[in-house]
Amino acid sequence: MRLRLLLLLAVCGAAAGAAVRTLSLRGRWRIRSGNGSLELPGDVPGCVHTALLQQNLIQDPYYRFNDLNYRWISLDNWTYSKEFKIPFDISKWQKVNLIFEGVDTVTKVLLNDVTIGETDNMFKRYSFDVTSVVRDVNSIELRFQSPVLYAAQQSKAHTRYEVPPDCPPVVQKGECHVNFIRKEQCSFGWDWGPSFPTQGIWKDVRVEAYNFCQLNYFTFSPIYDARAQEWNLEIESSFDVVSSKPVYGHVMVALPKLQTQQTQGIELQPGERVVELFVKINKNISVETWWPHGHGNQTGYNMTILFELEEGLSIEKSAKVYFRTVELIEEPIKGSPGLSFYFKINGLPIFLKGSNWIPADSFQDRVTSDLLRLLLQSAVDANMNTLRVWGGGVYEQDKFYELCDELGIMVWQDFMFACALYPAGQGFVDSVREEVAYQVRRLKSHPSIITWSGNNENEAALMMNWYGIHISDLPTYINDYVTLYVKNIREIVLTADKTRPFITSSPTNGAESVAEGWVSHNPYDKHFGDVHFYDYISDCWNWKIFPKARFVSEYGYQSWPSFSTLEKISSEEDWSYGSRFSLHRQHHADGNTEMLLQAGLHFKLPQSKDPLRSFKDTIYLTQVMQAQCVKTQTEFYRRSRSQVVQGEGHTMGALYWQLNDIWQAPSWASLEYGGKWKMLHYFARHFFAPLLPVGFENQDVFFIYGVSDLRSDCNVTLTVRLHTWSSLEPLCSRRTRRLVMKAGKATLLYEEPVPRLLKTCGKCTRQRCVVSFHLSAAGQLLSPTNYHFLSSLKEAVGLHKAHITFSVPATLLSRLPSVVGLVQWKERLRGHHHEGSAVVPGSILGASLQRSGVLSSSLTSEETIGRSCARSCSQGASEPGRPSSPSVVTHLCLI
Repeated sequence: MRLRLLLLLAVCGAAAGAAVRTLSLRGRWRIRSGNGSLELPGDVPGCVHTALLQQNLIQDPYYRFNDLNYRWISLDNWTYSKEFKIPFDISKWQKVNLIFEGVDTVTKVLLNDVTIGETDNMFKRYSFDVTSVVRDVNSIELRFQSPVLYAAQQSKAHTRYEVPPDCPPVVQKGECHVNFIRKEQCSFGWDWGPSFPTQGIWKDVRVEAYNFCQLNYFTFSPIYDARAQEWNLEIESSFDVVSSKPVYGHVMVALPKLQTQQTQGIELQPGERVVELFVKINKNISVETWWPHGHGNQTGYNMTILFELEEGLSIEKSAKVYFRTVELIEEPIKGSPGLSFYFKINGLPIFLKGSNWIPADSFQDRVTSDLLRLLLQSAVDANMNTLRVWGGGVYEQDKFYELCDELGIMVWQDFMFACALYPAGQGFVDSVREEVAYQVRRLKSHPSIITWSGNNENEAALMMNWYGIHISDLPTYINDYVTLYVKNIREIVLTADKTRPFITSSPTNGAESVAEGWVSHNPYDKHFGDVHFYDYISDCWNWKIFPKARFVSEYGYQSWPSFSTLEKISSEEDWSYGSRFSLHRQHHADGNTEMLLQAGLHFKLPQSKDPLRSFKDTIYLTQVMQAQCVKTQTEFYRRSRSQVVQGEGHTMGALYWQLNDIWQAPSWASLEYGGKWKMLHYFARHFFAPLLPVGFENQDVFFIYGVSDLRSDCNVTLTVRLHTWSSLEPLCSRRTRRLVMKAGKATLLYEEPVPRLLKTCGKCTRQRCVVSFHLSAAGQLLSPTNYHFLSSLKEAVGLHKAHITFSVPATLLSRLPSVVGLVQWKERLRGHHHEGSAVVPGSILGASLQRSGVLSSSLTSEETIGRSCARSCSQGASEPGRPSSPSVVTHLCLI
């Protein structure tokens, strides 16, 4: 069997000599409104909104109610224009193309007053032949149509039947018919984001002139031959041959560190031609594979490809090549109906732990490489190994995937369809086919991407009848669904990329959905595939409400961002929980009420008569609630990886919703807009730790499981302590004998009835005491110190108001994110527990300072822990017949 695997192509440029000339059209353009009353300069890449902001013609679009105030921008038809001079003799070139890497979205393109084409898909690359139109001095114009009006027109023209939903819920304050335009779906509004349907040239644009022939693109896929136990490279190169005769030459592929070099003759006939190469990697050289974060190194190899053709034409490309295999395992499980659903990387089953990624800004030109690195590094710092790129946003820029490759973040990549039914007319499908072919070709070389998914929640929307479809009409919509996602998207993906799996939707029942005709009668079946789960009413401290599913790719709870984040885009009159601003910013129905309801189950709600104090305390409490809820749920999924209870379990993935924010508002995110960590993210650093003790109660018995993501068994000692709320010193403590934690398993380490546990500490009751526990070996801490509450914290006895202060030497202040941030943390830790709010285990400040490098002693401690763990946990051998993995010293991230 040929295993799925991957190679990364990180194109570094071409040296084509005199055979090609390129002129970038990035930079300053002119933008004018539909009636010509407003004209201004604007940058490309960019959009109308950011151009207006840069010229001080509008306020920050995120300020207060400006998402509504600035609707007029999206409803207008804007025009981009530019004059440019070709810096070379255009008459000496056989072909000239005008290339747009991305246009947002619907335009008519004119060059020198001649219409050369149209665009209607944000996710496609457009290339227009302008050979007969281009001059030495040129004028270019893109006439945009309002995406809102275009979507409405397309919906109105679809007269045979409705394609729901027509409009988003009123609370989202969005625009209608987004499913009729191939554009970022959340730009019309979502339950965590604003409606800013942008217009603009959002990626590079250039003029490209060439003679003889031109390399349009090339991409790679490595294939691991399990029978021969060797790697091969499949290389695809596309040429545009403008010569009237065949072009002959040869191509040389070289990977020096793998002592691999291969030369092959080629013949290119006139027209568009594809050359396929098959390169055998030297079998005598050991290939180091790419591993996800926490499981090994992200080793890559430099490769060069040189095309030497007639007429002295030479084209050289360079790339970084990564090797790894990926398999999606769906097979029977002993003692359980249904099928498993988990991923193997390089033959190793890996628990996927992480979150879901949404666009980092409503305006893509503001998403910089630095911002991407900040957000993705934060994911790694929280011990995540996976992000799901959600299907209502965008296919992210190249830098995003390059960073994921570098950091070892696995990517579950949705295609850009979400929470809607979609038309399946020929024009729409043809556009989608081009979009998918382009994106797969662009992205398939990244080792970080481990699976393609056809859409977000559309199987569930159809089969759970979210939109009230009459039963007699269901076959029509099922046919459209299969046409779009199976007969077109799936067909293109499997033809173009044989290195990774494809699933039609998320959630889905996987193989069971396929067996039921690609749509399952219950896409949320816990015995198959992945599930999404949300329950804001039930008590989130009760682990029994959560689904014991195979894989949970969405779950979560809302919280508000910190006051320092909100303060920037609001005014004093907005600073109360019931203000018009607070209601406006909440796009999830009853979201603000649900947060207080959930918090009120276990915490005393703020009672301050000072409105600002009450607002800040409430914000803080929503973050406490969110962190504890997601912690409880995630720990349940992690300890369920080795369990099958009443036919349910074998959970092998937990991706909470969501990692990041698109603006400053209440949401499910653990990172606020701009990257500031919420309390949930600090908790995630613990509950995603490679070694983790997880405590819970069942029928008055307290259990502790040890969860391991390591590659080999580990000898540990478990320490369990009882504390009173009135003292930092443990009331009593016990240590187990040395226990064995199985590699990649959840192992029962401790079991004791709660009454007996309390009895051993004479002064303990459920209300007076709390349990803490941790793992160690050879006197070194191997896990975060976890805790278990024996009662609701609003019933805790002896809890004192927190008075925490700290000082930092002036020489170290520059290593903090900002002095302001330091003061904010001081304020947060000193003042937010009055009025009965509960104290939360308080390593948050330490974690913040460590991220800034201030607490440098903790870094030495981590190194010591890593060495201690390496002594007690040896690395296992590779699976027979699999590519060997690099030797890794396990490094545990702790605060």
